[in-house]
Amino acid sequence: MMFWSDHDMGGWGYAGMAIGMVLFWILIIVGIVALVRYTTGATQTRVISAPPHYSDYETPEQLLAGRFARGEIDETEYRQRLDVLRSTPHH
Repeated sequence: MMFWSDHDMGGWGYAGMAIGMVLFWILIIVGIVALVRYTTGATQTRVISAPPHYSDYETPEQLLAGRFARGEIDETEYRQRLDVLRSTPHH
């Protein structure tokens, strides 16, 4: 029975085994997460859009009406600016 002591692992052997086991479980967990995402078709897409009042499709009158509706300008200023917009020719 004395030959068993010659084949004992040293400190680096235990450290290597512990690191290998941690990497093994990380690989298993990442694989399961990837499989679940692949099978459910879950993809993350981010859509960044401008706020509605800055849209290119709004006319100047609609923008002005939005400012009036939000309370940024009062009724007198709204009517003055609306008159200016309507008297100016559009391109």
